Amino acid sequence: MVHAVTLATTLRDLHHADEPLLLPNVWDAASAKAAEGAGFPALATTSMSVALSLGYADNEAAPADEMFAAVARISRAVSVPVTADIEAGYGLAADEVVDRLLSAGAVGCNLEDSDHGGAGMVDATAQADRLAAVRAAAEAAGVPIVINARVDSFVPRHQVEDRLGEALRRGRDYLAAGADAVFPIFAATEPDISALVEGLPAPVNIAYIPAGLPLPATPGLAGLANLGVRRVSFGGGLHAAAERALHSALTAIRQGENPY
Repeated sequence: MVHAVTLATTLRDLHHADEPLLLPNVWDAASAKAAEGAGFPALATTSMSVALSLGYADNEAAPADEMFAAVARISRAVSVPVTADIEAGYGLAADEVVDRLLSAGAVGCNLEDSDHGGAGMVDATAQADRLAAVRAAAEAAGVPIVINARVDSFVPRHQVEDRLGEALRRGRDYLAAGADAVFPIFAATEPDISALVEGLPAPVNIAYIPAGLPLPATPGLAGLANLGVRRVSFGGGLHAAAERALHSALTAIRQGENPY
């Protein structure tokens, strides 16, 4: 337990360093070891890539047992802090969420406010209450896990009239409930990111989105740093890049060429 406290404290401190915390999103032990070997001081999982690697779709289609088992394999493979994307928590009670996180070796988590059983977002008050329960369970366990509260108002499928205003309102409520950081996923424009950084009294996590996707692209890493973003994650981007490299190698083999 002392080791978990040390890792959690390290992860929290990294959100307040001089430079933004760049969190490569990994999906298995091999990708985790590669990221640690590249010098990253902390790692994050990505539910989409973990689910795909297990043969499931994203958005809680994968069983919780398999997702937490994947997190455990990742955590065992590295010595740096790991924060886990556990989607909306798989319907688990707060104390079980914390128990499973710590049992898997993770010291942080993303919890999102999309309703995977419905068509929109979870009621903001209900989500704040859930985050408060997770914080209380973590305190009871004696480990200050880092809660990254994902706000999904910018998710294109959600019909939200004022995406920025909703993100700010929910973000403040989630921080008051005990979250450590706010993750307005798919927020991408400089005005929106600047307003989020200025309007939320805690680290803001932005997902790096490159040009060429059917989504607005974010500024580059230097631009995000200049806007005051404290945490940058990459979602399924690294997994997609690995899949492209694999596809290229397999195509070369089929064509009788050297895949390497």
